[in-house]
Amino acid sequence: MTSVRSITSRDNPLLARVRRLAQDGNAYRRVGQVWLEGDHLCAALRARGRPAAQALVAVSAWEQGGALRDLAGWAQAVAVVDDALFAAASGLESPAKIGFLIDAPAGGAVLPDAHGVVLDRVQDAGNVGSILRSAAALGATQVLALKGTASLWSPKVLRAGMGAHFALNLVEGLDDAALDALAVPLVATLPHAGATLREAALPPRCAWVLGHEGQGVSAALQSRCTLAVRIPQPGGEESLNVAAAAAICLYESAARGPR
Repeated sequence: MTSVRSITSRDNPLLARVRRLAQDGNAYRRVGQVWLEGDHLCAALRARGRPAAQALVAVSAWEQGGALRDLAGWAQAVAVVDDALFAAASGLESPAKIGFLIDAPAGGAVLPDAHGVVLDRVQDAGNVGSILRSAAALGATQVLALKGTASLWSPKVLRAGMGAHFALNLVEGLDDAALDALAVPLVATLPHAGATLREAALPPRCAWVLGHEGQGVSAALQSRCTLAVRIPQPGGEESLNVAAAAAICLYESAARGPR
């Protein structure tokens, strides 16, 4: 049965931990927990059957009952927090009135045969979250983040991912050498590759390699790729950002047939 308690002090240790996690994108590595703020992320966790150690709910939402109170019951414990204190701890301009604390994922293993994505120093959190969202929607099952990529479980990436985290095998902080574990070919997106995406003979499963927003895919990583393709841009500008490129490539893979 879920235990319920009230928090009325700003100095409460649980609330202090949430503030730290909400405001520092790398704090989850040190604290060992991840803060999921908002009903969408919390519901996505529940839909995947993943456990939540702790729910925090604003008093107004708890007293109103209904969907948010029911959602809070998924967690092992519930803390009902004064609305002003919840807002002060929130990482959002408009606090969502509910959040879950979950255990930070342990360092996962690379799945050799998974169709997925390799992120090479993609630094913008919004881009990273959008790529995860496209990957989950378009049939990829794994995202591997090399060192220099935005922290996958940071609040900004979580918000942009919209729950995609819970549908993917995510491994971060990798060196290039970790990609030796992959049995699927690496396919790079390069602006001056000879073959276009539509013309290329894509493998049934692959790992799409997406590079740094300014520098692109590193030369060392390009040398590991079996294939490089470009996305034609008839408008005359190389204006696609990395998240848009990822969505296009993943869609093309999905359109070619089942993985």
